[in-house]
Amino acid sequence: MFKKSLFILLISSFVLTITAAVPAQMAPEKETPEIKETFQLPALENPDSWSIVVVPDIQTYVKQIENHGILDLMLAWIVRRRAELNIQQVLFTGDLVFQNDFGMICQKPGVRFEKGGSLRDLISDEQWQATSRLLERLDGNVPYVLCTGNHDYGMKSAENRNSFFPKYFPVDRNPLTRSQLVGCASNTFGIKTLETSAYEFTAPHPDGRKFLIITLPFAPTDNDLEWAKTIAGLERFADHFGIVLTHSYLRANGERIQKEKYPLSKAGGNAGEAIFQKLVFPAKNIRLVVCGHVCRADSWEHSAGFSMAQNSSGKNVAQMVFNTQAIGGGFSGNGGDGWLRRLEFMPDRKTIKATTFSPFFAASPSTVHLAWKTDNRNCFTFELE
Repeated sequence: MFKKSLFILLISSFVLTITAAVPAQMAPEKETPEIKETFQLPALENPDSWSIVVVPDIQTYVKQIENHGILDLMLAWIVRRRAELNIQQVLFTGDLVFQNDFGMICQKPGVRFEKGGSLRDLISDEQWQATSRLLERLDGNVPYVLCTGNHDYGMKSAENRNSFFPKYFPVDRNPLTRSQLVGCASNTFGIKTLETSAYEFTAPHPDGRKFLIITLPFAPTDNDLEWAKTIAGLERFADHFGIVLTHSYLRANGERIQKEKYPLSKAGGNAGEAIFQKLVFPAKNIRLVVCGHVCRADSWEHSAGFSMAQNSSGKNVAQMVFNTQAIGGGFSGNGGDGWLRRLEFMPDRKTIKATTFSPFFAASPSTVHLAWKTDNRNCFTFELE
């Protein structure tokens, strides 16, 4: 009897000890029904509006296999929401890969890359294959326009103008984009590619305006800018709403980039201010410039920005930079926390609303409260009459 009582006492003491050792933070969290009740998926503010979606630099999603699923989720979300958000275009801001032509560097056994690389990084050809495979989600489902970034050239970052971009993204790849293609300029090697190209589409009813999108490669040459200026100046596009999509143009503080450090920049490539002076300012129909490129680890202040300028005819030109590649763990993080920028074009034909949303965070009830960025850097309205 004594032994049985002693045993029960010991067990009770053990249970009390374990219970006391459990930290408070391990207690079950209370339900937060208010989050579920207030969370809303993106929707058109006006049923007659339509959307353009901007996908920021994808290089950090692509370079690591474990990040591919986030980009795939983002693109699948775009396809699924195309009808309800009336998505007419998807714009990619460049840096489609982390390294264009950088193979395996075996300095020591088991090391794939030099300083600045990671054992988790895919080699360059694997990165291009991954980008191509992931973007197949959009082919035949939604038009999309790409521009090339500094990491899409040379070996690691714009040492020269060699790029595998034309191999993986030929002019006829996506039939929906191919039907909008106006033309392509010849690249440095005399081959016509989508690196410098132009597209035309008509906004849905009741807007009905004609739009012209011109893409420029990273550090565009004077020939690239002259070709783009000629296209923008054609009489058939005089009344179009012109958009320039290029990788590097604006800093997050709203100032255009004056000078860059890359070999291509030093070899005659134009930076943001020169792009403005040689193309955007003289053109009467270019009203919006979209770019990526600039960022800082986990800093929205250095990854998104907006400013207005005036062209030679006195019309306002909106300038927008959006690049979240280092949000979500820095440059070796998850690729950007799944953030997308949506531009809603209102039926008054002048108002545009920018919102920032993450399908990645929205995918789980436990993270939906993180799925929107509502500060004035990421949610704002502007007018272009």
